[in-house]
Amino acid sequence: MERWKESQLNQLARATEIDAAYRISLGFAKNIGFKFFAFSTTYQTKADQFNTVQLNNYPTDWNIEYEQKKFSAIDPVVAHCNHSRLPVLWSEELFSKTPWLWDALETQGLQHGWSQSIHDEESDHCSILSLARSHCPITAFELYENLGFSVFIGRHLHALIAQTLPKKAAKPCAPHLTPREIDVLKLAAVGKTAYESAIILNLSARTVNFHVQSAILKLGAFNKISAVLAATKEGFLNTSAIR
Repeated sequence: MERWKESQLNQLARATEIDAAYRISLGFAKNIGFKFFAFSTTYQTKADQFNTVQLNNYPTDWNIEYEQKKFSAIDPVVAHCNHSRLPVLWSEELFSKTPWLWDALETQGLQHGWSQSIHDEESDHCSILSLARSHCPITAFELYENLGFSVFIGRHLHALIAQTLPKKAAKPCAPHLTPREIDVLKLAAVGKTAYESAIILNLSARTVNFHVQSAILKLGAFNKISAVLAATKEGFLNTSAIR
């Protein structure tokens, strides 16, 4: 690796503030032949809405038009990156269903570009890194040569932005049911009454009802039927053996 590349990537790795990290990334992008560098992260709010953090040096007119006309909803680059981790080259063919968007990119000097996504399964955040220029097309070899750099830069920027975003709500822990609670629910699931279950399990009907009530409380259910449904959903009733 060329010394300047190693130096700038080391600087980026040490950057702990997103603004500083973005400036280093922009400088790196320019040094490998790209005038424009963009990074965005989309996240879901507590109100189930989607917001996007944008960092780029695109022309101001383009940013305003893109936002006002909600181009992100029809941008094929965004659509690709939302569903794939593979890089995508911008091309007239890619924008065949939105030719006016391709024309607008060309007008702004953004016609030669490529994008790479970063998907964070833990937080459900998705980031997109894009490099663009106006002076010449991007070759497949150039894309391959710079792919490693883009992944490294993208992951670092994503990690810094993710620190500032709302955390994904932790999934509630599954309730713990005792073997007897599972047994009585399995029998209830096949229509056995408390009396019938008591005979099968060699227990009293009162004890069977105690285990049923305990399972209802643990599962947050309203009654025996909803407890059976909840236990089935959690995977407690998948086996057929009765203890």
